[in-house]
Amino acid sequence: MATSLFISDLHLDPERPEGIRLFDDFIRNKAVDAEQIFILGDLFEYWLGDDASEHCGYQIIIECLANLVCKKTRVYFMHGNRDFLVGKDFASSIGGCLLPDPSKFRLGEIDVLLMHGDSLCTDDVAHQKFREQTRSREWQQNILSKSIAEREEFARQLRMNSKKGNTDKPESIMDVNHAAVGSVMKDNHVSLLIHGHTHRTAIHNFQLMGKTAHRIVLGDWYKEGNYLIHDQQGFRLLSYPGDSVLATLDNAQLS
Repeated sequence: MATSLFISDLHLDPERPEGIRLFDDFIRNKAVDAEQIFILGDLFEYWLGDDASEHCGYQIIIECLANLVCKKTRVYFMHGNRDFLVGKDFASSIGGCLLPDPSKFRLGEIDVLLMHGDSLCTDDVAHQKFREQTRSREWQQNILSKSIAEREEFARQLRMNSKKGNTDKPESIMDVNHAAVGSVMKDNHVSLLIHGHTHRTAIHNFQLMGKTAHRIVLGDWYKEGNYLIHDQQGFRLLSYPGDSVLATLDNAQLS
């Protein structure tokens, strides 16, 4: 069985070089042994456009992923709410594949639904309005038509407003809405969902249409790394470095 890795919400930023070093270490020492790796959004703290990657200091990350692909590990990338401007040029530069959100993927004998996760936070009405706006092709073309300096200032304002807005929001509305989770899983005929965004690392088991379903939540990489591995044993959420087991979902639970 192919070994698959899943990561999300690394928020890599040249202003936090320790995070980039940890990611580079993970790619060189862990991802290189996997058949495929899924990056489920917010790999970057911000992304100003594929034409601005070198200006923003992200070239080292691109080279790191390109080297991984050269060693025969497939790389799949899904947009997050910070790096929604990642485009085809980025995917081409690393030799990876852009995935729509959501994406249904076959892993061994099971179908898995992959998402970034922010679209599930339906109680956060302000974020849903922002998400709808920023996914508009017209809006994105307008932003990308501006100079890199203008985009940089725009991104700075967004991050500042996001921090202030999140401080004022109740914790409950920044988590997923369970009805939204159930709806998207039923629509896609799956009993397993993997997502990030909320930074609330866990494996949740719940009832859906009379059967046990599972939701795996990937954590952020601000203090330390974490990743999900799928292999012949099932799924394991692990810390990085150290590979301490955070949660497990074995094959017997999935059958």
